[in-house]
Amino acid sequence: MSDLFDNADLPSGPPSGAGLACRPLADRLRPKTMSDVVGQSQLLGPEAPLSVMLSSGQLSSLIFWGPPGVGKTTMARLLARETDLHFVQISAIFTGVAELKKVFEAARIRHQNGYGTLLFVDEVHRFNKAQQDGFLPHMEDGTILLVGATTENPSFELNAAILSRAQVLVLERLTLADLELLCQRAEKELDTALPLTGEAREALLEMADGDGRALLNLIEQLTAWKVKAKLDVKALSSRLMRRAAQYDKTGDAHYNLISALHKSVRGSDPDAALYWFARMLEGGEDPRYLARRIIRMAVEDIGLADPQAQAICLQSWQTFERLGSPEGELALAQAVTYLALAPKSNATYLAYKAARVAAKQTGSEPPPKHILNAPTSLMKDQGYGDGYAYDHDVEGGFSGQNYFPDTMKRPVLYQPVERGFERELKKRLDYFVKQRGRKS
Repeated sequence: MSDLFDNADLPSGPPSGAGLACRPLADRLRPKTMSDVVGQSQLLGPEAPLSVMLSSGQLSSLIFWGPPGVGKTTMARLLARETDLHFVQISAIFTGVAELKKVFEAARIRHQNGYGTLLFVDEVHRFNKAQQDGFLPHMEDGTILLVGATTENPSFELNAAILSRAQVLVLERLTLADLELLCQRAEKELDTALPLTGEAREALLEMADGDGRALLNLIEQLTAWKVKAKLDVKALSSRLMRRAAQYDKTGDAHYNLISALHKSVRGSDPDAALYWFARMLEGGEDPRYLARRIIRMAVEDIGLADPQAQAICLQSWQTFERLGSPEGELALAQAVTYLALAPKSNATYLAYKAARVAAKQTGSEPPPKHILNAPTSLMKDQGYGDGYAYDHDVEGGFSGQNYFPDTMKRPVLYQPVERGFERELKKRLDYFVKQRGRKS
């Protein structure tokens, strides 16, 4: 179901009387101009994209990408007002194909009569590929100016055709300073100071977790209480719950946080690694997913620099399975700490990738005949196994024979680093290289 808004529908000022008390605080404090928008200076500063578009009178279709409660809907409404476009708002969650056709037809008639339409699509990533394609002809002929809002990464969720016709603008979560400004505006609107100590006020801002709408909702709850003295942090926390952290186990936040965890381990920072590990658990991530990723880190980034790393990760997973949650997460945390402090090497990882490339390039080249088994007389007659040197029978246990295809130039794939146990492996490798050179 869509909500259609004309510029005239935008409130010019707060109503008086009982109607004012019934309106949510977030609606009463909705900015009337772009200059009233809190935060987003990267978009609204003097030389920022939106300011330049508005001053030049050349507004293109846009995709607002950012977390909830940072002003995506408000900015879309204000864009319609400042460009004198008819404002239409729909949600991809509730809008089907039939209603989309009605919206496009109304916009077409409006366009024929000389009026433009700014179509704001909330949760635009919820539309499937076919529905997204339906916007294209109306964007191209000027019937609509599309402003989409999404909390998910547009690179993954939106069609390339849409992205090629719209500019992606990133909105950031509100800072504590931004939230404090909102708090002051709320106090002015409500004509009362919040009954909080200084520390409790800071705690209230942190509870909002960068979401302006969440902060105003918390303030509404707070001002409804009848308190005689200022509340401290403990009293506030007992009455209000912190806003749940923004985390979607299948969305953009999931991939951002696991990337942060992996890179913190790779960067040998146990404190940062434990922080991101805890952030994912607090967001509801499956500990088994984290256990799998931790083992991957051991294989990819520690490798043979510390051969125990894999075993420790596997043991931590087994411990988690035996203890269960929440005690078992401590074993995974120990593995994270161990990996962060372990010597790092991606030598095997790079060697493996190089070997895959070489395998593709050489196609079906057979092994040299001297290392092939010859179970039949025909195969012996063909030279299979002829000249093979059994390494255990050779002095030093090393024959130095060639094991690559005869037509293939010998590559260098594994190059151990001078860290951890791989330092010892490098000595062994160098020894065999020298021996191979002597024997050849």
